[in-house]
Amino acid sequence: MTIPAQSSTLDVRVYYEDTDFSGRVYHASYLRFMERGRTEWLRLRGFEHRALSTESGLVFAVRGVHIEYLAPAVIDDLLRVETRLAGAKGAVIAFEQLVVRGDVRLAQASVDVVAIRNGRAVRIPRELHERFERAEAMSARA
Repeated sequence: MTIPAQSSTLDVRVYYEDTDFSGRVYHASYLRFMERGRTEWLRLRGFEHRALSTESGLVFAVRGVHIEYLAPAVIDDLLRVETRLAGAKGAVIAFEQLVVRGDVRLAQASVDVVAIRNGRAVRIPRELHERFERAEAMSARA
């Protein structure tokens, strides 16, 4: 999995609460780090969860995750979460994400997120889809 330069990045420090009894980052903590990465990817492109929810009733839920754990992280490590849009079709937004420490890949994941309104999956609204395309086109030119 290669995350291109136009991806969004988020730095995350490993705290005690992120680790298990062995002192390594607990596997579910990587999912929280990646959730933050997707939220910041959206925020950097002008989408905020609260505004989407209150203005259009649209929320997102993880539909599926395929994650591979490649190397451990430990307390006080500074990690970088890299997030990129892999595609958007119908109700699903697909992301690819990496968690790295320096040049070391720690975890990589493909995450499908579904758009939901009133408890049901709905097509990604056209205006949101267009904003995704514009944002990705602009970041590809940068």
